Amino acid sequence: MFQTCLKDVAAQVQSHLDATMAPFGALPVAQAMHYASAGGKRLRAFLVMESARLHGVDPSLSIWPATAIEAMHAYSLVHDDLPCMDDDDLRRGQPTVHVKWDETTAVLAGDALQCFAFECVSHQDCHPNPAIRAELTVRLARAAGVQGMVLGQALDIAAETATTALTLEEITRLQAGKTGALIAWSATAGAVMAESDTAPLQRYAEDLGLAFQIADDILDIEGDAATVGKAVGKDADAGKATFVSLLGLEGAKRRARDLVEDACTALDMYGGQADTLREAARFVIARDS
Repeated sequence: MFQTCLKDVAAQVQSHLDATMAPFGALPVAQAMHYASAGGKRLRAFLVMESARLHGVDPSLSIWPATAIEAMHAYSLVHDDLPCMDDDDLRRGQPTVHVKWDETTAVLAGDALQCFAFECVSHQDCHPNPAIRAELTVRLARAAGVQGMVLGQALDIAAETATTALTLEEITRLQAGKTGALIAWSATAGAVMAESDTAPLQRYAEDLGLAFQIADDILDIEGDAATVGKAVGKDADAGKATFVSLLGLEGAKRRARDLVEDACTALDMYGGQADTLREAARFVIARDS
């Protein structure tokens, strides 16, 4: 059920991205935006649309924030791959944007994707109530900015030159921003659109986001670059502290499993209606890419 829903959402989001980006023309920066936002699992978009379905929100509305979060995620990857950041040549099995074009185009494409994300989430077709659109927009700004993803990125960069390795508590805080903030925004978007309590989905998302990152750390050790679609082993080569380095491989796997169970428990109030979200939580630690 989950895999079918994920593929369906991916197709819907790609179609919406293509349609809404069509007016941007064929300049290299526009081509790079299309390129950077294509492919991927679309897990964040799925969380938006599934949380919206759980609250009775029409898919014609939820496709807008689903598209927005994929554009925001794409921007973060484009900038994360730059030589001044992680300096990666491969993303989703393809050359990174700065490799395929150049660094200037990559910076501008990332900037434009971020702007496009806010355009989508504040679009009049996203929700008939402008106050709800404003709430989604403010929440996205916080999740993506210095209280969320950018904070996590900054902490990650600072850790590279720190004289002491991060503690487990510090890594958890770092990843709650770098990975977890956008996941939390995605999972709670449906409740925001329905003006419902976001707390259960917030708890679900926090556990899910942390499990997702632990799974990434495990893939950096056990994964195959061809399958993962990006370089592996970089964290270990750089001597970076990760969940695996602090907990051990088996300890990290146990922690991820415990987090997934906690995430599923957070959905108890929704009963069987949330089974697809529970499948999503189990998927994040079973994936190979």
